[in-house]
Amino acid sequence: MNEGFTSRRKVRFEHCDPAGIVFYPRYLEMINAVVEDWFDDTMGIGFNQLVESGRGVPTVSLETEFNAPSRLGESLTFHLVPQTVGRTSLKLDITATCIDQRRLTAQVTLVLIDLTTGRPLPWPDAMRQHFLLNGT
Repeated sequence: MNEGFTSRRKVRFEHCDPAGIVFYPRYLEMINAVVEDWFDDTMGIGFNQLVESGRGVPTVSLETEFNAPSRLGESLTFHLVPQTVGRTSLKLDITATCIDQRRLTAQVTLVLIDLTTGRPLPWPDAMRQHFLLNGT
């Protein structure tokens, strides 16, 4: 079993509402950035390379629980673990913590698509193997 992928994000002014806490849509941007970094850092396939090859990985399902507020200046640790690999889909578990306090949990489903047709594509064998080796 693999420990997954970890990425740190500082809570910046741009992420916060007037009360100085993360405005919930900004978490979704952070989640997407973590997924993008995971593809690039662990598989060596950046989203730019996917787009250039006519493919994309949009989020088709997202379930999020906000466990505690995050404040301006804090450092969040995001942890991503692949859970289920389908023929064209991939389910990920993502958590965000600050020190030892859970701030967010998310279950994200991605689908590999052809950008021209918008139709799902099967995961290439190398990507599928990476997901299986790096999941639970």
